[in-house]
Amino acid sequence: MGCRKHDSDAGSCVCDAVVAIKEAQDAVDDRSDCRNSCFNNLLSPTGNNNGLDTVPFVLQNKKGNYFFATGALGRDDCFQTVFFRVEKVDEKNCCATLSLLRPDNDLEFTDCCVDPESLCDIDELERTRFCIEVDLDCFCAIQCLDPNLVGDIDKHKCK
Repeated sequence: MGCRKHDSDAGSCVCDAVVAIKEAQDAVDDRSDCRNSCFNNLLSPTGNNNGLDTVPFVLQNKKGNYFFATGALGRDDCFQTVFFRVEKVDEKNCCATLSLLRPDNDLEFTDCCVDPESLCDIDELERTRFCIEVDLDCFCAIQCLDPNLVGDIDKHKCK
C-alpha cells in the first residue's frame, strides 16, 4: 500500500513528479533551477540538449527501501535495477510504464533490498527496452538523477 489513502483528493507527489518528468522528456523544457530536481531541464547550459531525452530516477516505498525490477529474465544477460525512465503515464489512475535502466555495475542486495552503498558505484546507465507497469501510489519518494548518466539504448530487442 502506498503512502496516501486511495480515497484522498490530495494528489500523489510521486505521480505528479512522474507526470512532470514525462512532460520534460517529451518537451525537453526548462522546469527549475534545482540541480537534481525532478523538474530539472534536460538542456545543457549552452542550450544544446546533446541528445539527452531521459530523466533517470529511483523510487522508494514508505519503509525507505528502493524499488527494484529484473530485466531479461531467462536470458544470460539478466539484470536487476533500481533505475527507471518513464515511458507512459495514466494520470487518472496514477499508473505508469517504466523502462528499466541497466546499471554499468551489478547492484548488491542484502536480504530483500538493494544495498544503498552499491548505488554510489554507478557511473553510467544504459537504456533498455524492458518495461514494467507500476501503480505510482505505492511509492513515497522519488529521486531524480543526472540525465548525463544515461547512455544510448541497448542492443537487446524484446520479442
